Amino acid sequence: MQMTSHKDQNYQLFIGIMSGTSMDGIDGVLCSINPIGQSEVLVHTSAAFSPGLKEVLYELQAPTDNELHKEALAANQLAQEYALIVQRILKLASLTPQHIVAIGAHGQTIRHQPILLNGDGYSWQCLNGALLAELTGIDVINDFRSRDIAAHGHGAPLVPAFHHAQFGNSTDSKAILNLGGIANLTLLNPNQPILGFDTGPGNLLLDTWIFENKQLNYDHHGQWGRSGKINIELFDILLKEPYFSLPIPKSTGRDLFNLKWLLNQIALCSTKPAAEDIQATLVSLTARSVVLSLFTHMPNCQELIICGGGTKNIFLLERIAQMCQEHQASLTVLTAEDLGLDSQTIEGMAFAWLAWCFCSNKPSNIPEVTGAKGPRILGSLHRK
Repeated sequence: MQMTSHKDQNYQLFIGIMSGTSMDGIDGVLCSINPIGQSEVLVHTSAAFSPGLKEVLYELQAPTDNELHKEALAANQLAQEYALIVQRILKLASLTPQHIVAIGAHGQTIRHQPILLNGDGYSWQCLNGALLAELTGIDVINDFRSRDIAAHGHGAPLVPAFHHAQFGNSTDSKAILNLGGIANLTLLNPNQPILGFDTGPGNLLLDTWIFENKQLNYDHHGQWGRSGKINIELFDILLKEPYFSLPIPKSTGRDLFNLKWLLNQIALCSTKPAAEDIQATLVSLTARSVVLSLFTHMPNCQELIICGGGTKNIFLLERIAQMCQEHQASLTVLTAEDLGLDSQTIEGMAFAWLAWCFCSNKPSNIPEVTGAKGPRILGSLHRK
């Protein structure tokens, strides 16, 4: 990634805020972005959701009572927690709201149904953008997915355009893997259209299963998964999920891959596997779905760069690297840290960049990725 030089007085400051499908917390970054859209992180901070908010957001992932009221209150509380992240960033950087052009805020996805039977769909990110602007005194841009969906796209994944802006200046064929709750790939082939899509679960099922069994939010370094053995019967059942064989463009979320889905698959086994064996099998599911997708759509890949919270799961990284080597021994597998970056900041940077695109009147979707009818300017503006 090329970094912005502060000797260039034309850079602008944007804040990006991201809370992903894994619901492991809120990441905020302060970015300087130069006139051609290349970004540098100046400040990064993160915070866990307040327990009450996280519980409500989980409830809203599926039909529940009094949804409209609960979602509106959750959107307000999330704006308040985002605002605290912004205040912390400004304090760390010794800046005032007047220094910031805009905040790019993703919100929390609670439903993702981009393609329905009638050809229309929606993706709903919980966040009161107007309240966030009021609380911070900074312009807020959010609701980045709706415009692409209105153009008959999936509204996801959104990060491939940013990945291309930051990593795409190369003659090598490279892929960027974002290991969030859902895993998504960006495929950068020189002189070819950019491709990108959700491969399936990333951390989502791993976090869900360890919480169900051990009341832990995540599997530290993948140690619990490493203690188990892959159950071949369950592995084969999981891989039969139709999503994995869908053509691209495609996207998914917690609407499909959730605890109910997992329990239904486990119930198909002749004998229920041990809990740690299920965790080990889920690690292999994430790795296999990523690697099969990669080599199906980019068989000539020379470099795979992995970012996102899933890079903290060392066992998962090892399985991905091992499976990649089995396909192509010459493939180089790196993490963002190997390039001097922080894996946890990449998606926050992407939403700062998406806000920059909006303010620059630049389309930021890629029709080949989302399936939209054409380029669109993404986001909705709430003035300070």
